[in-house]
Amino acid sequence: MQIKIGQKTIGDGKPALIIAEAGVNHNGDLDLAKKLIRAAKEAGADVIKFQTFITEEVVTKEAPLVAYQKSSSGGSCTQFEMLKALELDQKAHEDLHAYARRIGIVFLSTPDDRHSVKLLAGLRVPAFKIGSSDLTNIPFLTYVAAHRKPMILSTGMGTLREVQEAVRSIQRTAKVPLVLLHTSTRYPCPLDEVNMRAMVTMRQTCNVLVGYSDHTAGVSAAMAAVSLGACVIEKHLTLDRRLPGPDHKASYEPDEFKVFVQLIREIETCLGSACKQPTPQEKKDIPFIRKSIIARVDIPKGTVLNDEHLAVKRPQKGALPKELPLLIGKRVTRAISKDTPIRKKDVR
Repeated sequence: MQIKIGQKTIGDGKPALIIAEAGVNHNGDLDLAKKLIRAAKEAGADVIKFQTFITEEVVTKEAPLVAYQKSSSGGSCTQFEMLKALELDQKAHEDLHAYARRIGIVFLSTPDDRHSVKLLAGLRVPAFKIGSSDLTNIPFLTYVAAHRKPMILSTGMGTLREVQEAVRSIQRTAKVPLVLLHTSTRYPCPLDEVNMRAMVTMRQTCNVLVGYSDHTAGVSAAMAAVSLGACVIEKHLTLDRRLPGPDHKASYEPDEFKVFVQLIREIETCLGSACKQPTPQEKKDIPFIRKSIIARVDIPKGTVLNDEHLAVKRPQKGALPKELPLLIGKRVTRAISKDTPIRKKDVR
């Protein structure tokens, strides 16, 4: 199964699409956002992704902070106040999209409301990334699907039944290419809560491509995801974890993200193809490493062979080991010296 996100084909046998999740780590600063785009490109990411929202459309003014947001901000404000300071207007989106295009990295953003979907559609983004908070927001999912672009849907906090309902709703609206991202909404996510096999379950039950949005502190979870078939890997990127803001502490800095990308590409190289066959160099090695049937002792012409006459040793120049039973009881047609390969033509 394969799909296209812009010019990149992802899916079975293809390298994973690596998304650098800038999110709101720009802190409302356009210059910082551009530096994040540049850092993502230099680290080897395929995509830089932000978050697009109208705060009034996303959260009430009294909504409290989530636990990880409290620990990052000191808990001195509401979700509304936090998000309002991180909101980017249309002009900023246009500038960031143009900058990403100029330096050669795909620009995506997660819309949190219908106005934001329209804004991103106007920028002709190649896909929509939908966050976990909208997994059960069926009217919103169908609205996005109606734009007939590929969708990447995070499934944090979701049950399998909720994921299946979301997939059915999207597919009833439009047959758009769809990737489900396994994830946890804990920042950071402990390894014993990753539950990576659930990603495989989603692929098997929903018959769509899957990936992983990584909120762990290390690299092992993402490497496991790639090994289990993730075609999209998403990881938060910051220029400095010490910056104020909700997501910086759970993000990779540029040098770490570069290593992260390199490790993923190494894992993919190791995975290779599903075809079990010797490499070209192994084929050259076969005659020297594999074994064949060899004379254990000097064997006079006319001898009837038994186990005492035969051994299995390197190199592979004589009859194959599996042919040993075929030689027992046969008479040799020539004298064979010790440690000399025995061929089928040497017996009758």
